[in-house]
Amino acid sequence: MKTDTVELHATQPKTKSHTHITRMKLLQRICFLTFGAALFSVGLEIFLVPNSIIDGGIVGISIITSALTHVPLGVFLLLFNLPFLYLGYKQIGKTFALSTLYAVSIMSLGTWLLHPVSPLTDDPLLASVFGGIILGVGVGMVIRFGGSLDGTEIVAILFTKKSPFSVGEIVMFFNIFILAGAGFVFGWDRAMYSLIAYFIAYKMIDVTVEGFDESKSVWIISEKHEEIGQAIIQRLGRGVTYLHGEGAFTGGEKRVIFCVITRLEEAKMKSIVEELDSSAFLAVGNIHDVKGGRFKKKDIH
Repeated sequence: MKTDTVELHATQPKTKSHTHITRMKLLQRICFLTFGAALFSVGLEIFLVPNSIIDGGIVGISIITSALTHVPLGVFLLLFNLPFLYLGYKQIGKTFALSTLYAVSIMSLGTWLLHPVSPLTDDPLLASVFGGIILGVGVGMVIRFGGSLDGTEIVAILFTKKSPFSVGEIVMFFNIFILAGAGFVFGWDRAMYSLIAYFIAYKMIDVTVEGFDESKSVWIISEKHEEIGQAIIQRLGRGVTYLHGEGAFTGGEKRVIFCVITRLEEAKMKSIVEELDSSAFLAVGNIHDVKGGRFKKKDIH
């Protein structure tokens, strides 16, 4: 696909480095890392751990080890994550490593402070559901602001370089053994409750990181690109961009319409395209984040 090019001069004005963040951004990151890690501690000590329910990854290993040795959970959470902090520093960067170290430290301190607090429920199903929700929101918040609470993902990233499996598949493989270990230590019913908590937490991480209002990118190739583009602007209130393309099979020039919509607008977008050109090529993809440009919706009548 071809796009319009812009000529750049060799001499350009000096700009400030983008590696430094403002104090307000740094304060915001610290606040959300603290809140996310503290929330994670609440999910562990107020819901899961008192009911012998574990999470996956390093957290799950730490809970099992703490139960077997009677050493405070926070000690193992920090100790077991330290090697992965070094890997994170080498593979992802200094900012990620420092953010992760801070979040893991807050998580470890939080579990130590909350350990004497009585659990809110003795029902393992309620503990699994609400503990999983709180854990997922906490982890998602930390990930969204540049950190991590578990080193398993870092190991998975390293393994993917030498294996055909994805990060998610490798993490799931590790967690099967961890949850099986919970069955031997706490009983198989608790292992099944742990699986419920893990699944809910996994889904809540996606919601927290991506947000409820997930956006979608739309690519349309049609001979009636102007009509479709105007209809999108007038009937959806979304801006469109025309790109110049070339058909590989025919060699003919094509006009490609690109725009970004919310998932609630997807059905109306498809109906507009179907109404104006039923033979048009339409591709819709998920977008996790949209910044800049003119994504703000215009009023429609």
